[in-house]
Amino acid sequence: MTDNDLAYGIPSNWGRWGDTDERGAVNLITGEARARGAAEARTGESVSLARVTRSTPLTAGPFAPTTASTGVQTIMLHTGAGSPAMAEILLVNPHHPEVTHLDAMSHWVEGGRTYPGVAQADSSGPLGVRHGAASAYADGIVTRGVLLDLAPGGRLAPGAAVTGALLDEAAARAGVEVLPGDALVVRGGRHLTDEWSGSEALPGMTVDAVRWMHEHGIAVYAGDIGDAHPPLPGEVPGALHRFGLGRLAIPLLDGCDPAELAGTCARLGRWTFQFVVAAARITGTTGLPVNPLAIF
Repeated sequence: MTDNDLAYGIPSNWGRWGDTDERGAVNLITGEARARGAAEARTGESVSLARVTRSTPLTAGPFAPTTASTGVQTIMLHTGAGSPAMAEILLVNPHHPEVTHLDAMSHWVEGGRTYPGVAQADSSGPLGVRHGAASAYADGIVTRGVLLDLAPGGRLAPGAAVTGALLDEAAARAGVEVLPGDALVVRGGRHLTDEWSGSEALPGMTVDAVRWMHEHGIAVYAGDIGDAHPPLPGEVPGALHRFGLGRLAIPLLDGCDPAELAGTCARLGRWTFQFVVAAARITGTTGLPVNPLAIF
């Protein structure tokens, strides 16, 4: 931890769960927290928090659109003469803004080291990640989820600064208490891909909001609000990734779309639910596409 980090009041979770840990704040999800989440699944209604990601052809003819997404590209294959089966090869960019994905511990490097103090040369190399890969969560992240809607029925203003006070206000509106081991889902009504033209500044998490997450024991973060673009005046650029992921070791689910979840919560009058997400058992990656689920 640097002197600047200390000045911002951001502690470090490096070493909190041992010198070889790869799961970070997910360790806050105790058996009690999982049971609390399971108790929220009363009717079985399920809502996805993932964005719909269009797959586009990697190879195409001269009239293919030039505006195709690069999040997921496909090569369609036929399995052989006389066979009715089709298959494909996928080229996936997991950190593309159109792909809902999990940022693992190896995704952030600070001072040549990654959580919980592993030298980058020992963490990853040309053949992939050796420590802190996304597959560390292959057994699933299962806990209670809490939705904090910062702009019910609308959108946050361009360039809005999300603070701990805003999160407290949203929790008060919902009548919920955020508890250690919870998954925090935040809705602001905006997304990077919607504003990529640069016509409007994206809202973002402040250092104060990240400190709030630590104080409330957040185990995993998911939402449509991430780091501001451009950076907020007077704020540390990339506070959510630098401090939330890098120092507090909170895995981030980037690129979520909580719009349907917000509608369901409003309809049911419930802002808590069972939260379930699992990463594929593909080794060696700093992140993987995921489909987070809220189960009521």
